Amino acid sequence: MPQGTNRHRWRLLVAIATTALLASAGAAGIRLASAAADVVPLAATAGCGKAPGMNSGTHTIQSGGQNRSFILRVPANYNNNNPYRLIFAFHWRGGTMNDVSSGGSSGSTWSYYGMQEQSNNTAILVAPQGNGNGWANPGGQDVTFVDDMIRRIDAALCVDTTQRFALGFSYGGGMSYALACARANVFRAVAVYSGAQLSGCSGGTQPIAYFGLHGISDNVLNISQGRSLRDTFVRNNGCAAQNPREPSRGSGQHFTTLYSCRAGYPVQWAAYDSGHGPAPVDGCSGCEDGARTWTKAEVWRFFAQFQGGTPTPGPTTPTPDPTTPTPDPNGNRLRGEASGRCLDISGASSTNGAQAQIWDCHTGGNQQFTANGATLQTMGKCLDVASNATAGTRVQIWDCHGGANQQWTHNSNGTISNAQTGLCLDVNSGGTANGTAVIVWNCHGGTNQRWARA
Repeated sequence: MPQGTNRHRWRLLVAIATTALLASAGAAGIRLASAAADVVPLAATAGCGKAPGMNSGTHTIQSGGQNRSFILRVPANYNNNNPYRLIFAFHWRGGTMNDVSSGGSSGSTWSYYGMQEQSNNTAILVAPQGNGNGWANPGGQDVTFVDDMIRRIDAALCVDTTQRFALGFSYGGGMSYALACARANVFRAVAVYSGAQLSGCSGGTQPIAYFGLHGISDNVLNISQGRSLRDTFVRNNGCAAQNPREPSRGSGQHFTTLYSCRAGYPVQWAAYDSGHGPAPVDGCSGCEDGARTWTKAEVWRFFAQFQGGTPTPGPTTPTPDPTTPTPDPNGNRLRGEASGRCLDISGASSTNGAQAQIWDCHTGGNQQFTANGATLQTMGKCLDVASNATAGTRVQIWDCHGGANQQWTHNSNGTISNAQTGLCLDVNSGGTANGTAVIVWNCHGGTNQRWARA
């Protein structure tokens, strides 16, 4: 169908929706201005329904009388009628947009701080370039640059206006914090790695979902500075006061705390045993590796929990198994007895090999495990262990095929055993923290092997 016809259809649909809303409002005695505003939750930008006006690559625009550049990544199999998340990823002091886009020495697994990998073609990604390789934001010029990028991208591509996010490390974290302060009504959530108030905070009184991550041994920007940024939004978001747990030096651990806040405005805090870096690795004090870090999955999960107008993956996503799982009357989540947390697929990924872990229980699809015969299905895939699995092998999801390595028995003592290996679903080393791996292990009936439907 010609693009002009698509564009006409899009406008016609919006017009029909507007007319219906106005008629409904009139019948209910609601002010017409309010009814017109109600069209906004369609969340579709001017770029929807037409040929993409921008492609992946480097772009330069005018902003504040300057030439400003950014690298854009448009999802493969981009669908111009599908509103996408829009994620801005800001570089550190001395870094560049190319460093963020390429993933540096960690490669594509760390592109856009891992958001390219984790989003799996469900987000438009932006790596802006700061003046002087920093984000001083004098007179708010960098916030204006973001405004101008959004305006340009919204006009050219199909974006969900309720699903804009920002993240960055160090100076880039300071810039993300500045956006949380100044554009809380534009961005849905931000993630700040090892940040401080470096780019200002114009406003800073409105709520916005906030995730702060900081190393306990940071000798560039002390963790106290990260705590201060976090506490701004603990206050703004109406959160209950807490003293989040933080790891000891040399432990190689991280601890994540989710505050109890006003609905829709969560605050999360992750402290880790490392210095000034965004890609710590559990079990390796002071290590940095974008391929192995846990931060990318946690940040993606934090962003992905907001589902207003979330796009569906393109045609490269495998087709779900055609059989229909049977909902369990006691609930479809599996809650671990020792941790109180639920069996979860990392990053809400539906790709083959996505790994199982425990995480705070929520209603997302990556924690829904429905029984279909002896299989446990989630997001169109089956809970699986490698066919040659031994004790300690990580549990994963895979295309459903009904093999013995995908067959599980929920035993009377609460354990869940695998038909092929005879091993039980086990939380590694009895861990209770978010992100702890779920493996198969010799069945012993301990609390880290007991699961209940929830």
